[in-house]
Amino acid sequence: AAMNAIGALGVGLAVDDFGTGFSSLSYLKRFPIDVVKIDRSFVMGLGTSDADESLVRAIVSMTDALGLTTVAEGVEHPEQARRLADIGCTRMQGYMFSRAVPIADLPGVLETLSAQHSSLPPRRPCATVMVDPG
Repeated sequence: AAMNAIGALGVGLAVDDFGTGFSSLSYLKRFPIDVVKIDRSFVMGLGTSDADESLVRAIVSMTDALGLTTVAEGVEHPEQARRLADIGCTRMQGYMFSRAVPIADLPGVLETLSAQHSSLPPRRPCATVMVDPG
């Protein structure tokens, strides 16, 4: 009920680190999820592990079929970004783009990144905001 109320406010909900830990396929049908974030451990293996590439392909295919957005975590190298784009995952985050920044700095960072990575497919910027409840 709380997640539905948050979604009704227009806030999107994401499953973080998908494919590891407590993430579960059942979450994708039980909760009002908008985004699935592929764990960086799979992204790190792109180009060196056929298993990781197969898992990333499967996750992207599944989330597309469910109408969800997919974000790949931990993108550190251009080759990873190219492989992800070829697979169909065009939303990425990681040190290749930027380290974590204060929200006040975000507009400038997005402008710089847009200019630096103009070879990647154009997409609306998406930011993950971490909230410290303390």
